[in-house]
Amino acid sequence: MLQPAYKLTIGDGIVDTTDEPQASTLVDLLVSLDMDAPADGFTLVLGQVGGLSPARDDEATIELGYADDGDLAQVMTGTVASVEPGLTTRRVIGQSAASALLFTFVEQTYESKTAGEIVRDLADQAGVDVASADDGINFPAYVVDGRRSIYCHMRDLADLSGFDLYVNFEGELVFEECTGGNSVHIFGYAEQIVELEVLQMPPRAEQVEAWGESPGGSESEEAWAWLTKDFGGSKGEAGSGEAKLLLERSALRTAEAAQTAAEAAHTRIQRRSVRGRLMVPGQPQVKLGDAIRLQDVPEEALNQTFQVRSVTHRITKLGGFSTTIGFRAIDI
Repeated sequence: MLQPAYKLTIGDGIVDTTDEPQASTLVDLLVSLDMDAPADGFTLVLGQVGGLSPARDDEATIELGYADDGDLAQVMTGTVASVEPGLTTRRVIGQSAASALLFTFVEQTYESKTAGEIVRDLADQAGVDVASADDGINFPAYVVDGRRSIYCHMRDLADLSGFDLYVNFEGELVFEECTGGNSVHIFGYAEQIVELEVLQMPPRAEQVEAWGESPGGSESEEAWAWLTKDFGGSKGEAGSGEAKLLLERSALRTAEAAQTAAEAAHTRIQRRSVRGRLMVPGQPQVKLGDAIRLQDVPEEALNQTFQVRSVTHRITKLGGFSTTIGFRAIDI
C-alpha cells in the first residue's frame, strides 16, 4: 500500500515526510479548491509536539504525494489566516491569494477595455499575479464601484464573457475560457473510483435573452452613453424554447457584448445540467482547470469527459489520503 506523504512550508518552517512518513505530527490536513467559491483554503491540525510554529500572515505552500515514489505535487500556496492553539493540537487555517481580491475595494471607470485588461489591472491593484487573462468582451465603458470587492467585479466579468475565474496552485489568477481541460485524468469504475455521485436535471432555462443600457450596437460604439426605449437592435439571444432567462446588465452596451453574454449564460446553464462528485485515492496532480474522463461506468451516458470544478484533498492518520473532485459537463 502506498504511504501518503506531504511537505508543508510555512514561514521559515518546513516539514517533509517523504523520507520519514512515520515522523508526521499531522493529525488532519484539508485543502479545498473551488472555482465556485470566493477563496480556496486549507486547514491543518498539528500535534503540540514541536515542528512547525505557524503565525498569522505566514506564507504557506502545501505539496502532497506518496513516500514510495518521493514525487510530491504542489497543490496550493497561500497565507495563514489564523492559528487556534489547543491543549494537544493546533488548528491552522489559511487562504489562497483570492482573499486579497475579496478584501480590495476600488472605484474606477474603464473606457474601451476588454474584460481581460480590466481583470489584469484589478489584480495588479490587489497585488495578485496573473497566470493568464483572455480578452473576453470589449466594453466601451465599465464601472467598478467601491461597494463590492474587486473579486465580485471579476466574477461578473467572467460570467458575462463565459470564462472561468480561479487561483491556480501557484497562487496566480486564471481568467480564461473553458475548452478541453489543461490535463485529462482517467478514472475507471471498480479501479480508482471509490465513490461517485451524479446529478442530472433539465436545464432551468432553454433560452437566454440579454441586453444592457444603450443602442450602441445599432448606432456604433461611440453611442454607448445614449439612452434608448427600444433594445431590439442591441439585445443578444441564445437557445430556443419556452423557458427563458432574462439577463439585464448595464455593462452590456453593445449588441456584440449582449450576444456574447447570452451565449455564455446559455452554455453555463446547459453544462450545469450534469454535475457530480467523485472520490478517489489521493490524486494531487488533479488541478482546477483540468478535466476527468470516466470509464466503464455502468451508466453508459457517464463515460465521457467532464470539467473539474472543485478539488478537495484530505490526509488523516486513520483515513489516509483521498481526493474528492467536483465536476460538471463540458459538451452538451
